[in-house]
Amino acid sequence: MSKFKPTAVYRNINGLLSLLLFTWLFLVISGCQEVKSGIRDGENNSLISNPSASEILQEFADPPVEYSLSFYWGWDGNVTGEVMARDMNTFRAKNVHIVSLEPGYEMGASYLSEGWFRKVDTAVYLAKERDMRLYLVDEGKYPSGFAGGMIASKVPELGMKILLPYDSLITLKGGEAISLTLPGEVVSAVAYNLEDNSIITLEINKGLLNWQAPEGEWNIVMARHVLRSSPTRSVNNPSRGKDPSHALIDYLDASATGKFIEFTHEEYKKYVGDEFGETILGFRGDEPDYSTRGLPWTPALFEEFKKRKGYDLQPYVAGLFIEQLTDELRRVKADYWDVWSALFADNFFKVQADWCAAHNMDYLVHLNHEEDMIKLIRSEGDLFRNLHSVQMPGVDAIWHQIWPGEVNPLFPKYASSAAHVNGHPRSFTESFAAYSPRPDLDQAKWILDQQLVRGINMVEVMFVPASSKGESGMRGWLADERFPDVAKYIHRSCYLLSQGTPAAKLAFLYPLSSIWLGDLSADSTAIDIMQGLLDAQYDFDVIDEQAIESLMTLHKGSFVNKSCQSYSTIIIPPLTALSSKVIDRLADFQSEGGKVISIGNDSILSVDKSFRNSELTPFSWNIEEPSDRLTPLVMEALDESDFVLDRKCEFIKYNHRKLKDADLYFVFNESDKQEELSVKLSGAGKLRALDAMSGQITDVPAEAEEGGYITTNLKLDPWQTRFFLISENLN
Repeated sequence: MSKFKPTAVYRNINGLLSLLLFTWLFLVISGCQEVKSGIRDGENNSLISNPSASEILQEFADPPVEYSLSFYWGWDGNVTGEVMARDMNTFRAKNVHIVSLEPGYEMGASYLSEGWFRKVDTAVYLAKERDMRLYLVDEGKYPSGFAGGMIASKVPELGMKILLPYDSLITLKGGEAISLTLPGEVVSAVAYNLEDNSIITLEINKGLLNWQAPEGEWNIVMARHVLRSSPTRSVNNPSRGKDPSHALIDYLDASATGKFIEFTHEEYKKYVGDEFGETILGFRGDEPDYSTRGLPWTPALFEEFKKRKGYDLQPYVAGLFIEQLTDELRRVKADYWDVWSALFADNFFKVQADWCAAHNMDYLVHLNHEEDMIKLIRSEGDLFRNLHSVQMPGVDAIWHQIWPGEVNPLFPKYASSAAHVNGHPRSFTESFAAYSPRPDLDQAKWILDQQLVRGINMVEVMFVPASSKGESGMRGWLADERFPDVAKYIHRSCYLLSQGTPAAKLAFLYPLSSIWLGDLSADSTAIDIMQGLLDAQYDFDVIDEQAIESLMTLHKGSFVNKSCQSYSTIIIPPLTALSSKVIDRLADFQSEGGKVISIGNDSILSVDKSFRNSELTPFSWNIEEPSDRLTPLVMEALDESDFVLDRKCEFIKYNHRKLKDADLYFVFNESDKQEELSVKLSGAGKLRALDAMSGQITDVPAEAEEGGYITTNLKLDPWQTRFFLISENLN
């Protein structure tokens, strides 16, 4: 019988031997190959479980604990061993078997002190005794990266750095001259002509600025680097405020990330390292970003920029603080965003993911503002690149980003798509921490189902025990007598939705570089198109340029990602720019039989090495929609969906996964009205319904259709979900 083993559990000695075998087979045999019950590994050794239908049915009622709902367990108050045992017993009684352990206030020991680690050691022992699992939150509150204040107190030189405008604004008229001795932190200066918006870069030579203004009225803008952190909320901060006193690390410097790991992860290793990959499944990060005024900077940035882009950024960088950018400066800014976001991905996220992989664990992290990509890009650069190495990428829905009848979200697909593309079996949600109004149990389940149907398959719920009051802390919808059944429902659902491979054959290219260039409408247009696809029951993954350039294999007219999922169609929304390598790869894809659908494009910037030096080029494909909308022309060009309703119903969403010998469907009625339809499902064989709330399995009448489909009646009550399993190997 094939049991799921999470990434961390796979990475024991036997798992390493299996990895060697898988790697050898992959090198010998091109393409994705099934090996026993698993599929080849993706980045950082993540293995994807690929059980048979019979194995799914055996595990379904009582899946492995690793798929359980998790509580984000805040330790506010003096959390003693007795309190820990009481809470864990309560959790187990409520069908919750995983906790993400978060430091809190007045714990009886300061965060990262010896007393703290003794408490963690006790928690790990108690969890192991109860066959529970732990994730360790990597910071004393948020965002990740200040090591409870130790970065500021012990290695302040490794703190976050940004570029800001120099305080003095100098105005000159034609013929006037200036001679200044500048402080060492000033790195760039430009002159801006108020009459015609032209810009001249100025030379700073050994700290001296000498310049005579030509005709016009000029402002001189200068840029300086400073040691300044985004605000943090730290349990070790006596003020309990959110301020920059406990400074974050320089996220763009790998040595700073290494020091953060030394202060945190390595200390955990000394106390509880023997449970890494067993009771302790991984480290959990939270919202690392640049949420302070200024531009991200690190001392090596100018050198890295010149190496990657082929020209010197320093003369231009002051111009990025001018409100009305010239076309050249817009392109320089896009190059800047490309470089610093790459450093962020490589020197912060990848360093932590690699450390966790080397210690048999997963790295879980979600970014900030996933529901508003424009804000996320401003503060984190590139969601997809940041999440590339992360074993379990995530989102949060903690205030009101998802709500019945009001907000119908798309953003959970960003994390699930990142997991799919990069060969990681799971993606997570942090939900409900600050919801206002607070949901009841039915609303909470609806909010979670919204995310599950969009590919999320690990659920984490905020839980803060009232430790100092001697209470268990189960309040609100968590105290509903039906909650244990919902917790088990989530457990079974996450198990099912983590098996096999995603089945979507459609990929949607997110227009990230267009937004770097200032085309903010590219995001809203892309969202409208993607939402229209979901409403018409066309599932897809959201991909980035890097996925097409280097992460996916082109094989017989399909792009194959690291989960062994094949995309036969790529939709390109309205763009301003695209990598020339991506354009070439798309051309190869189309020539081999793949389908490229371009929406609203004519000519775009073809970017070779830099945006600054890119040229406008025609952008044409076999299938072109001239408008920026999802029209009948586009819909007719799509291959038939694997989930076809007999009538239009935008409220029905689905998630399809392929198993070794079966097809698994998760179907959700988002509306508050009953829907009764006929549905055609891709798959052959018998059809069974798996009730994730009760654990029951029932046969469902279905008729075989041509082309490898079956048809059945589908009746869904308001907000109801259903799982269907199709296989020729069902007895």
